[in-house]
Amino acid sequence: MGLNGHRTALISGANRGIGAAVAKRLFDAGWAVSLGMRVPEMPDWADAAPERVHLFAYEAMQADAGTAWAAEVTDRFGRIDAVVANAGIMVPQTIVDVTDDEMTQLLEINVQAPRRLAAACWDALGAAGKGRVILLGSLSGKRVKSAKSGSYSVSKFAVIGMAHALRHAGFDKGIRATAVCPGFVATDMAMAITDRAADAMTQPDDLARVIEMLIDLPNEASVAEFCVNCQLEESF
Repeated sequence: MGLNGHRTALISGANRGIGAAVAKRLFDAGWAVSLGMRVPEMPDWADAAPERVHLFAYEAMQADAGTAWAAEVTDRFGRIDAVVANAGIMVPQTIVDVTDDEMTQLLEINVQAPRRLAAACWDALGAAGKGRVILLGSLSGKRVKSAKSGSYSVSKFAVIGMAHALRHAGFDKGIRATAVCPGFVATDMAMAITDRAADAMTQPDDLARVIEMLIDLPNEASVAEFCVNCQLEESF
């Protein structure tokens, strides 16, 4: 059953922004959480039940990072019920101007890393009976908003496709995958590319509420894509 029967989630990019908000939300709901961070640091809120918090030095560019992380979590908690693949990068380049190295980094971190992480946790997610994979996509995976967001959009379109591919691969095992696709979220990444005020953006805590809801849905209420926007758009 794992640690006192607590459901267990892996969250990448858990040191700040959306990842940190999701980790706290699930922890407060009674989950055991494993926090993937480049520089692991125990959050203050973990003091309430430190035995339910695990830290892992996660480098998304390392091909074996997911395998090592899944092994540590299984050893510590005995189960994996959910993966929240939140770590990602933005390279503001047109698809013409982006360099090979930049495109490789975008695809490695935004696409390959979550794919590897899901694969590493796959057997445990299947054993859970209602395993969940949440992929942080973007509305940039639904439309190309501008030329400068083009390269990033290519990677996020792939993330949405991956959510559907994982849904097909794991449906009979009770695994459900969802691409959560926000527009501007009040994080460091968004603040660097827009003049929009933080309080006019979607808040990380609200996105964490959405992700908790998606994880808690029964197998019979599968959601492959969930779009969230802070502004009116003609389409996405």
